[in-house]
Amino acid sequence: MTDAVTHIWHALLLAFGMAWQVGWSLVLGFAISAILQAVVSKKAMGAALGRNGLREVVIATLAGAASSSCSYASASVSRTLFKKGAALVPSLAFLLASTNLVVELGIVLLLLMGWQFMAGEWVGGIVLILVMSLIVRATYPRRLVEEARHFPEAGGGGHDHGDMAEASGTVWQKLARQETWVQVAHGFVMDWSMLWKDVVLGFVIAGALGAFVPDGVWQALFVKGASPWIQVPANALLGPIVAMLSFVCSIGNVPMAAVLWGSGVSFGGVLAFLFADLIVLPLLDVYRRTYGWKMAAYIGGVFYATMVVSALIMELAWGALGWIPRHHPNMQATMVHFSINYTFWLNLIFGLIAVGLVILAKRNPMQMQHAHCCAHHGAKSGAAAQPAAATTHAHHH
Repeated sequence: MTDAVTHIWHALLLAFGMAWQVGWSLVLGFAISAILQAVVSKKAMGAALGRNGLREVVIATLAGAASSSCSYASASVSRTLFKKGAALVPSLAFLLASTNLVVELGIVLLLLMGWQFMAGEWVGGIVLILVMSLIVRATYPRRLVEEARHFPEAGGGGHDHGDMAEASGTVWQKLARQETWVQVAHGFVMDWSMLWKDVVLGFVIAGALGAFVPDGVWQALFVKGASPWIQVPANALLGPIVAMLSFVCSIGNVPMAAVLWGSGVSFGGVLAFLFADLIVLPLLDVYRRTYGWKMAAYIGGVFYATMVVSALIMELAWGALGWIPRHHPNMQATMVHFSINYTFWLNLIFGLIAVGLVILAKRNPMQMQHAHCCAHHGAKSGAAAQPAAATTHAHHH
């Protein structure tokens, strides 16, 4: 009984320690995301993605990088673009960029795992888009795409910020208006309302696995000690499957990635795990309800192959550059060390900024009804990916 209590306490302490290390960076990332969402025209973006060309893929990639990192929200925006005429490759490129190239994800990786993983995730995100584009072009299912574009969705169509009137003017003119900052506050609140469950669940699961699962289990599963010719491809193949079954997506899977890295999983295997937040089981069900099971299977297959190939490319590239960091077996000890340092002061400052943005949103009741709607639907998706999840999470975009 005493051992169980000790392990539970260690799991909770580890989960809190991970959250403490990255708390301020989440506020910073979501604030930047909300600002970009408030000043970037969604209508113009949707109209510019009608072909599978390089220009369209670049626009979709930049738009995804400027959006929220919530996988469910990204899936909904991608669906909106696709249903309104965006081509398949840009629609999928937006998805990959919005979950791999966003600011907050890179900062969290930097703080928990080092600059090599931050750079690996961002460069790997570009590699993901290139590999996906090649695979889709080689296997393009024209009839399936048209069927998916007109697939009758359960739960209705929903609406998003793109349905609302967008303010005109340059970026600087928009930033000078009070209503823009009100929109930023609501975007910040809505992103948090959709993502907090994934983030908390990620920390709790990582804490529990770090406390209860011996490193030997992960080392056996990911064949640590085998020849690199066996371990590297095996880890790249296994990483997305572990992510798929863990149900944790978005930034929530970074703590688990830190546990895997500390247990000896290969660099490429950890990246493959991080890449795979778009094929967790609830999201695959969202694709099924949005596009039909055939298109969902196609997207899942393309994404899995893309993630494995991209992880192998990044393993080889970072290995050749000598950028693969050493494993950190004492990573858990560093996570539960607390002191009055820069992390404390940054958490205090950005905590006050978060409170200020929440207050600003609550003091503007005309838009709070829209925000509440988004938060309500956001709460649905993280748990069970309800039928409407794929159609309502785009509200904040």
